[in-house]
Amino acid sequence: MSHSTPHQASHGTHGPAHAAGDQADFLDLEAAVLAEDTAAVTAWLPVGAGPRHIVDLGCGTGAGTLALLGRFPDAEVTAVDSSTAHLHRLREKAAAAGAADRVRLVHADLDATPWPRLGTPELVWASATLHHLADPGGALRTVYELLAPGGLFAVLEPAGSPRFLPADAPETAPGLEERCHATVAHHHAAHMPHRGADWGAALTGAGFTIEAERTRTVGVGPDRSDAVGPYALISLRRMRGSAAAALTAEDLTALDQLLDTGGQRSILRHPGLSVRTERTVWAARRP
Repeated sequence: MSHSTPHQASHGTHGPAHAAGDQADFLDLEAAVLAEDTAAVTAWLPVGAGPRHIVDLGCGTGAGTLALLGRFPDAEVTAVDSSTAHLHRLREKAAAAGAADRVRLVHADLDATPWPRLGTPELVWASATLHHLADPGGALRTVYELLAPGGLFAVLEPAGSPRFLPADAPETAPGLEERCHATVAHHHAAHMPHRGADWGAALTGAGFTIEAERTRTVGVGPDRSDAVGPYALISLRRMRGSAAAALTAEDLTALDQLLDTGGQRSILRHPGLSVRTERTVWAARRP
């Protein structure tokens, strides 16, 4: 399952202008911004002695795969995605990290049945994947059957799209970002009804025991990651494509000023720029 079609369409990809390369670049920037938090999540997982075989469902360009390889140096990861472009980029990253022999790439759509053979992992990881699936309940049951007895299913889900500016910004159109998000939310509600879902009950219903749950508040400024500015820029560009028709002329002008990298009002120069988001992680055990 890819971070593009359909996986992680929640980030605002609409229309032919967002090709696989653009989506891959976006995912790489997101991975860089959230790398510290992702590493903290993998360190928090209640895995005991550590898994030898991990499956990463909807791996995208490999943010989770690479974090898991680092966290569990004796493990091999089967990375599943519907985008060949994303898998190719993941292959390059794994090779650069000296871990090519520890990664198996599987091209598959998780909305199709049956799933390909993925072995019997002790850990399955799904980051921002479930809400894109047509039948997430069916996927949970499939993961339950896939896991080794006693294995762990780690589900990491964002509460929504990240925010980048203070509420009173920009000065020419205070609250612009929230108005854009409100417009895009209508599209998400129609096309991804499971977005922002509380997966605890669904996991329990599929037979899992919730061993731990944690909501993490993430705040990353440009001083902590060089990717913050480019990530904010590409995110707002994508949001403009979805929200433009519903914005006032004043809001659209203010948004275009934020997107003008050569202008003084560019988001890259905004003193309040940061990435702010929430992510919830569930650690679900197959008894």
